[in-house]
Amino acid sequence: MKKLIYNIPNLISGVRIALVPVFIAVYLLEKTEIKITAIIIYAAAGVSDFLDGYIARKFKLTTKLGKVLDPLGDKLMMVSALVMITVDRIIPFWAAAAVIIKEAMMGIGGLIISRRNNKDIPPSNIIGKISTVLFIAACLTLMLLRGILSMTVRTVIIVIPVAFMLVAFGTYVNTYITFMNRGRAENLALARAETAAQAAEPRDR
Repeated sequence: MKKLIYNIPNLISGVRIALVPVFIAVYLLEKTEIKITAIIIYAAAGVSDFLDGYIARKFKLTTKLGKVLDPLGDKLMMVSALVMITVDRIIPFWAAAAVIIKEAMMGIGGLIISRRNNKDIPPSNIIGKISTVLFIAACLTLMLLRGILSMTVRTVIIVIPVAFMLVAFGTYVNTYITFMNRGRAENLALARAETAAQAAEPRDR
């Protein structure tokens, strides 16, 4: 029972990842202008995003796997929604392209830090969390009101979370640079310590 409780946040994150292809399939197959079933799936995924994080923090169930699954589920669902509403001509192409490029660059940067410095990928900050909330709200609004809002209004709605995302990206770049510099300093200190230890060892005659 304890093991099951311990894995609840990871299970929720895993379910959110599994919902990604379901959302895409439902969105493409629904023939109505307002795709209610796809909207419900996307909203449920958004709720699960806050739920798994809350449970993990509240009951101190944070794990290394969860630190990967949670943001992965967020990014996959967000990109999927953006691609769908772009294909549906609800928002301009450049908005989805900007998000996809930014997420790809962050993913590559995180992997570099993890591999070179043997450290966890830096967590999202408050600006990144705000941009996630705004993206969820924007996508839901655009999917629900697509037939009412003009292209200009729809563009403004998506520009707001994109702007927050770009600001968050700037803070992440600074964080990545700090992590890389710290890792180099730690590796250099370790190498010097090993060299000093070897020099202090008595040599065989």
